[in-house]
Amino acid sequence: MSASAQDQSIIEAVPNFSEGRDQAIIRQITDAMAFDAEGRLREGMRILHVDSGIAANRTVITLAGNPESVTEALFEGIRKATELIDMRKQQGVHPRIGATDVCPLIPLQHISMQQTVQLARKLARRVGEDLQIPVFLYEAARLKEERKRLATIRKGEFEGLGEKIRDASWKPDYGPATPHPTAGAVVIGARPFLIAFNVHLDTPDVQIAKTIAKAIRDSRGSAHSSTSNPSSVRPTGLPGLRAIGWYVEEYGLAQVSMNITDVVGTPLHLAFESVKQKAAEMGVGVKGGEIIGLVPLACLLEAGAFYAQQSGLSADTHDEETLLKLAIEQLGLHQLHPFEPRQKILEYVMQQYPDVFSLKTIPLPLAMDVAPGIYPPEE
Repeated sequence: MSASAQDQSIIEAVPNFSEGRDQAIIRQITDAMAFDAEGRLREGMRILHVDSGIAANRTVITLAGNPESVTEALFEGIRKATELIDMRKQQGVHPRIGATDVCPLIPLQHISMQQTVQLARKLARRVGEDLQIPVFLYEAARLKEERKRLATIRKGEFEGLGEKIRDASWKPDYGPATPHPTAGAVVIGARPFLIAFNVHLDTPDVQIAKTIAKAIRDSRGSAHSSTSNPSSVRPTGLPGLRAIGWYVEEYGLAQVSMNITDVVGTPLHLAFESVKQKAAEMGVGVKGGEIIGLVPLACLLEAGAFYAQQSGLSADTHDEETLLKLAIEQLGLHQLHPFEPRQKILEYVMQQYPDVFSLKTIPLPLAMDVAPGIYPPEE
């Protein structure tokens, strides 16, 4: 491997598209990102994983590579989604604001959060100007403090977007001040690594899922909330955990759907055990967990080490294979469908493309170098 490959900058992107049922549309979007205009594999990046949900009617695509290749692929994916997805007809349980609902960029190797922020803003400007779609910046790329959280921007969803944008305080950061008639709007930003983790409950009662989600979510709303303004109200819930409860028709079960934005403060096993405990208090069992997209190896190894300790295993059994097996079993990642480590662990997937990636492991805390305020615009 060349020295240049070892020193390359790598970003990950996880665009969420508001189509999870029509495989032909999903394939056209992934192809638009994976291949260049001549039909060749796009150099310098690869699509690592595609995860579609029928009930959510949503597809989460994970891609990674050098910044230029990834941002070009994202633009083409957003362009194709704009052509193919009509939000006036789209229905699903997942909140959404547009055909390309949200598009976060994540620094992985030899690139800072501030540099990633500038990449996100350049992509947002291009989408707004060239595709004439209103774009909101969020998380570390935000230009307004009140736009930090995705849920705040997405409130009202596609159906309420027109009224929302008419409010001067919700003028998009880029693009027209009116929704795209079929594609709505898109939220683009930069953030640290996030794990999307769902736990299925052994009940169809969605109210139980909502109650659990409310009990465990971080009451501060963000893993990176400022603590400079102390409140008399003591924060509750798990650090950096965002959670909602809903009913998943394809499983016939209620689900606690979580985004873990602070994988150090709230490791996978803590999130799972917290749901399990709250469910037990309400007389309900769990049917296992589900990771959406990819997960860093370190997060599963940490969970495996926790369960090894719980099982009283001796230190010499703590090899990688044993820890992974324990994590998969105890988190129930195999209960509703198979969990294939070579397809779900980020480093394992990237190792399948040695011509593109030199990254071997992603250490915790996963690029959480987020400034407390707003990054200034590039001069």
